[in-house]
Amino acid sequence: MTGPTLTLPRADGSAERYRLSAPRQWSRPAGGFTSRVAFAAAHVVADPLADNTPGAPARLDWDATLAFRRHLWAHGLGVADAMDTAQRGMGLTWDTTAELIRRSAAEAAACGGVVASGAGTDHLPWPAGAESLTLDDVLAAYEQQLTVVEDAGARPILMASRHLTATARDADDYATVYGRLLGQVRRPAILHWLGPMFDPALEGYWGSSDLDIATKTFLALVREHAAAIDGVKVSLLDEDHEVALRAALPAGVRLYTGDDFNYPQLIASGSDALLGIFDAIAPAAATALAALDRGDTQGYDEAFGPTVALSRHLFSTPTYYYKTGICFLAWLAGHQGAFTMVGGLQSARSVPHLVEAFRLADQAGLLPDPDLAASRMRQFLAVSGVSA
Repeated sequence: MTGPTLTLPRADGSAERYRLSAPRQWSRPAGGFTSRVAFAAAHVVADPLADNTPGAPARLDWDATLAFRRHLWAHGLGVADAMDTAQRGMGLTWDTTAELIRRSAAEAAACGGVVASGAGTDHLPWPAGAESLTLDDVLAAYEQQLTVVEDAGARPILMASRHLTATARDADDYATVYGRLLGQVRRPAILHWLGPMFDPALEGYWGSSDLDIATKTFLALVREHAAAIDGVKVSLLDEDHEVALRAALPAGVRLYTGDDFNYPQLIASGSDALLGIFDAIAPAAATALAALDRGDTQGYDEAFGPTVALSRHLFSTPTYYYKTGICFLAWLAGHQGAFTMVGGLQSARSVPHLVEAFRLADQAGLLPDPDLAASRMRQFLAVSGVSA
């Protein structure tokens, strides 16, 4: 069985006639996974009729946003919500974030899903006004958001903070803030080390731009507060560093890979997962993780292997715009009715970039309805001035 055909532009200005593949039949686990803990960092679906322009308050399509989380839970994945994939610091305003945390946690409780949510400081002024903040201001902001997460019933994820980067004088200030937070969490939290490729304002996190020095500071914090830490999510896109860090963690503290370039080998070698790419490849991730549980190396590689080129493309420089491709693929797959994003971020990637994302997603078997995907791709290209 073959799929529909359409004409796709190439980056050099030429065109090709492209035929979509037949949809792949993915397996769904009867329950969760036994060998790894896996979260998908979930995107949000913007209300296409709201004023989701840059700087405007974020307005979501709540039905589609929550339905997508049910899609992830149905594949056995936990949902990591209100994270950078949900456009924290890139269009998702705090009032909407707080509502997302509450709604997502309630939905998880209703359908037996697992949810963890991000607590940060992004309701503080940025960048104007950040220079007048104190360490106490940053701590209070974290505490305010942490209360929302924990009151909702979600596992807390302590997100990296631009404001802490701007305010901290040295590594001791990081230790003070995180020590206070970990001393008050009601259940073990996940620490998130997000690299500057995802947010340039986080350069020098943990008090140093030297990775070795920052890692020592980070490990000292984790060792001191290990009982209050479920795991650490590391998004540095550095495979060797992650393997070494994982080996150095105290017993019982998980390493959740956030490496969207090297996740198959990192998960296979022992990392758990909290990944933005799992938003786009949930069926493949579920199939791969179920194969890992069975000890089926071939099945694991066959499920994950074709997704790597897609992930590396979506997370290519500038990496922080990966959310655009994630939302585009959700639209092509039928998970939302429009390709629009809060903050107008649907314009953050070029037509050639999104065309290549379409090709790679099809080749990985991730477009469940080829006719719908082809129809929507034609609509997108027509608006872009391309006849398909």
